Amino acid sequence: METVEFDNCGQLCPSTLLTALREVNAHREQLQQGSHQLIIKTDARDATRTIPDAVENMGYQVETSKQNGIYEIRIYK
Repeated sequence: METVEFDNCGQLCPSTLLTALREVNAHREQLQQGSHQLIIKTDARDATRTIPDAVENMGYQVETSKQNGIYEIRIYK
């Protein structure tokens, strides 16, 4: 599985959500086939709720972790 990482640090909601959704849609075909996963890095704590809620409603699985003050939101099928 190929990993596509996107750094969303420094942005606040709703910008983090909109940017994440743009990336999910840009990689939609690869995500749905299971050949890619998307990792979004953010320092906005609110994004750890808004992004997972939105992409779970789109049918994706989500895992969130935190390392050194940065949240990583992993999106995959």
